[in-house]
Amino acid sequence: MENKGIRKILPHRYPFLLVDRIIEIEEGKKAVGIKNVTANEPFFQGHFPDNPIMPGVLIVEALAQVAGIAVMNIEEFKGKLGLFTGIDKCRFKKVVRPGDQLVLEVLIDSIKMGLVKAKGVAKVGDEVAATAELMFIMTEEG
Repeated sequence: MENKGIRKILPHRYPFLLVDRIIEIEEGKKAVGIKNVTANEPFFQGHFPDNPIMPGVLIVEALAQVAGIAVMNIEEFKGKLGLFTGIDKCRFKKVVRPGDQLVLEVLIDSIKMGLVKAKGVAKVGDEVAATAELMFIMTEEG
C-alpha cells in the first residue's frame, strides 16, 4: 500500500504522517510498514541540529500508525479515529538517524469493544531500534 492508500485510512498528514508504505497487512492481525527517515524531517531542526536523532516518541507514533492501518481496515472501524490509551514496556535500543529505513512491525494481540492491544517492533536493518506494547481505543471522534 502506497502513501495515497495510507492517507485514505489514516487522518494524519504531513508532517505527522510517519508511514511511507505498507508492505504487509493481515486485516486485524498484523501490519508491516516502512518509514524512510530523511534529513528533511522537520523534527531534525531541533533534535538535534548537529547530531540529528529521530525522537523515540515519534518511532512509537509510527508503530501506532501502522497498528491503526491494520485495525482501520476492518469494516466496523473504517472512518473511526484511534486514540492512544497506553504505552507499556517501551524500550529504545538504537539511535535512528537520517538515511535509515525503519521497518515497523505490529502484531494485534486483541480487539475488544474497540480497545486495541498490540505489540510493535521498529527495526533498522536487522537491529531493533524500539519495542512497545500499545493500547488505543477506536472512537467516532477525539
